[in-house]
Amino acid sequence: MTSLSLRLRQFRADQDAVAAIEFAIVLPFMLLLCIGGVELGNALAINVKLTETVHTVADIVSQNKCVTTSDVSGILAASSKVLAPYDVTNAVVTVSEVQPNGDGLTGKVIWSQSLNGTARTPSSNVTLPTSLQGVPTTAGLILGEATYFYTPNLGYTISGTVALGDAYYLFPRQTDFVPTLTSGQTTPQAPGTSCPTS
Repeated sequence: MTSLSLRLRQFRADQDAVAAIEFAIVLPFMLLLCIGGVELGNALAINVKLTETVHTVADIVSQNKCVTTSDVSGILAASSKVLAPYDVTNAVVTVSEVQPNGDGLTGKVIWSQSLNGTARTPSSNVTLPTSLQGVPTTAGLILGEATYFYTPNLGYTISGTVALGDAYYLFPRQTDFVPTLTSGQTTPQAPGTSCPTS
């Protein structure tokens, strides 16, 4: 009995490999923090790029008096430069012109084009943000939108693909609408193969 009690006392006093056991307990949490920090950093960087993309696309369109479908396609294609080094094929970038409705809460889509996705349907309604509710119907709004489907490199099994998105409205700078009103027309003309000359 004395040898058993002696062995138990020795076992309780033995500190060999205690550090290894503590390391084994702490390691999963440390890896989770490290991996999570990297993935969160990537997601935040992509989100910043998305914000820059929607600002850029809406800003370029708003500076024109008129745009054609090929102009808008070129502007949307240039968004790959703004999103770099992230892959633009994982993003859907859309630019639309919206005319506020008389209700002060919604707008009607005049025209829309999209890169890697489906454009908004003309004449469909869009809910305007609170800051733009009540805008008169006599001017259009350029709406830039982008969504990026982010697949974490290491945490995919935990979160799956995450959709990050942003949207931005701008008033046209040189005209009431882009494209401009043509002579004798009462509604803005959707982008075509050429801009109106009058």
